[in-house]
Amino acid sequence: MCVVFVHRAEKTEVLSDDLLQIEKRMELVRQVSHNAHKKLVSCLQGQLGTDTEKRQKKLPLTALSQAMQEGGSQLGDESMIGKMINACAEAEGKLATELMQHEVLLERDILEPLNQLAEVDIPNILKQRKQLAKLVLDYDSAKTRWYQAFKSNNPTMAAKVDSLKDEMDEALNKVEICKDQLSADMYNFASKEGEYARYYVLLLQAQADFHRQSLAVLETAIPTIQIQQGSTVPLFEQYHRFVVVLKM
Repeated sequence: MCVVFVHRAEKTEVLSDDLLQIEKRMELVRQVSHNAHKKLVSCLQGQLGTDTEKRQKKLPLTALSQAMQEGGSQLGDESMIGKMINACAEAEGKLATELMQHEVLLERDILEPLNQLAEVDIPNILKQRKQLAKLVLDYDSAKTRWYQAFKSNNPTMAAKVDSLKDEMDEALNKVEICKDQLSADMYNFASKEGEYARYYVLLLQAQADFHRQSLAVLETAIPTIQIQQGSTVPLFEQYHRFVVVLKM
């Protein structure tokens, strides 16, 4: 880094315009990722961080399936409603499994990376930025002390020029080391924007797969239920004719 001494009020700038733009973008990406993570978590029906069995037990669909199973057992298979509700209970249980697996995938492939980006990776780089700013202030202070001693006519001050020069050089070295590491991390972040954007594509793909699997469960269950329902149609017809006779 080339340093030009003008006067004591000079402030050393160490980041290029490109890096300053990346810094602004990082803060924006951090906020956007944080908000997306928060809202996506609120869409989940299961509990984050729990194993699959516990997660599925807590799903509303699982509770619905269990309630239907209990109702079907109470009504019995000889009852039309009992048959229908048992068949629906099985389908709802399969839908709960699909939902659980979907949410586990979201947590692993999307929520965890987003949280890592927003709460760990970017904050660590921004922490380095603050450290660099502090080191720059230390360097500017050391530079000012050296410059004042260098220009002073005071013998006592002049005697300190060499030691103050060493302090300034040491402070500058710390700035350079921190700046190099920060620059590398910031450019690395910028190079991975495509990877970060992919999280949102994965979200849509995961949702599409989930809906396809859920639809497959329903499309398998409905014909079976309709067949069972068809076997009971004569009962409906008998009841309908009975009602019509009563009204005549």
